[in-house]
Amino acid sequence: MAKTTFISWNVNGIRAVEKKEALRWIDEEKVDFLGLQEIKAEADQIPESIFNKHYKFNSINSSSKKGQSGVALYTDVKGEAFLCEEVDILDEGRINEYHFNNIAYFNVYFPNGQRNDERLVYKMAFYERFLTHINTLRNKGMSIIVCGDVNTAHKAEDLARPKANEKTSGFLPQERAWIDKLIENGYIDTFRYVKGEETERYSWWSYRAGARGNNVGWRIDYFFVSDDLKEKIVDADILDNIMGSDHCPVKLVLDI
Repeated sequence: MAKTTFISWNVNGIRAVEKKEALRWIDEEKVDFLGLQEIKAEADQIPESIFNKHYKFNSINSSSKKGQSGVALYTDVKGEAFLCEEVDILDEGRINEYHFNNIAYFNVYFPNGQRNDERLVYKMAFYERFLTHINTLRNKGMSIIVCGDVNTAHKAEDLARPKANEKTSGFLPQERAWIDKLIENGYIDTFRYVKGEETERYSWWSYRAGARGNNVGWRIDYFFVSDDLKEKIVDADILDNIMGSDHCPVKLVLDI
């Protein structure tokens, strides 16, 4: 392989996105790994018409709670798929784990902690189980790529109104501290690595009050890579011109 392009997108309902033809742009782009989150569908409910491109391999992990969560991975790169049950212990369809060329790639829809305190506790425990899991693989000599909706903005420049959200799940000190911990463990926030301190770049906007039109958003969708892949990073960006969900896609290009 040469340059490999990864796309991550929380589609907030793959059937809704299909009705808007919002994934058809995939047909015009070179996308080697497409990771979708919050598909809200069983494998047999995913329309064949989401795009015309035919990927050789796909892995669909639907939630045991119908109509919620769910992740989908599409690629032409041969590998082995796992469900990562030791992290997603409630079987909510939150993780695609895919191993190829001594790389462990993860497409993840991390839990949202806003529902109640119990859910926030679960989110933080999920974070810790996930970090333990990827560190275990790394200690075995694998490189790591993590993409998805992390459901936390890391720093003040990662959301439009940090002061107003200091006590909101998604920007709580303990949630932000976990991203600090992830980075301290040797994982790179690829957008910040490429774009530096670029501001007003967000990946999620509320459907309320014209938030997207006014760019009142949050950067909660990420690509992280283990630092042994640092020199392989070619580009990372937020594709905020693509519509169809309350999130927009994020992109990573690696020279692998």
